[in-house]
Amino acid sequence: MCCPITGMSGKKVLKSVDNANKAVDLCVYRMNNAKETLETAKLCMDHKRYKDTINRSYYAAFYAVKAVLALEEKDFKRHKDAVAYFNQNYVAIGLFDREIGKKLGRLKRKREASDYDDFYVASYDEAVEQYNASEAIIDAIQFFLNGKQITGGGAQ
Repeated sequence: MCCPITGMSGKKVLKSVDNANKAVDLCVYRMNNAKETLETAKLCMDHKRYKDTINRSYYAAFYAVKAVLALEEKDFKRHKDAVAYFNQNYVAIGLFDREIGKKLGRLKRKREASDYDDFYVASYDEAVEQYNASEAIIDAIQFFLNGKQITGGGAQ
């Protein structure tokens, strides 16, 4: 039996609603994960684990970006592809300030340097800068999600 308005069967309409709910649930889950990871970054900073602070700060921001992408049911195997898609489809068109894209790029570069350069020594100032950048990205994404009436539990 078809719906007279949409022309779709009830089963297909229900499936699309279920997919939308799953996308929102995944978005909320990823935002909670982002906030929890940012808390971990703070703990690392408090314990003078600055390389770990940089790592966790990047991942916190990355999880927040993936929360936005979940709403489109977009996922990427490589970080650079997810970041590029976010910058092209959200930052470049003005949904997020360009500074968010720049901060995300700096977070990614610092994380790669601190994780892969053998003799990289992270400073307190670098850790604070990366933590603050991550926090700004997460705040901007949470504001964006609030505008879509998407909220969830977890640390804020």
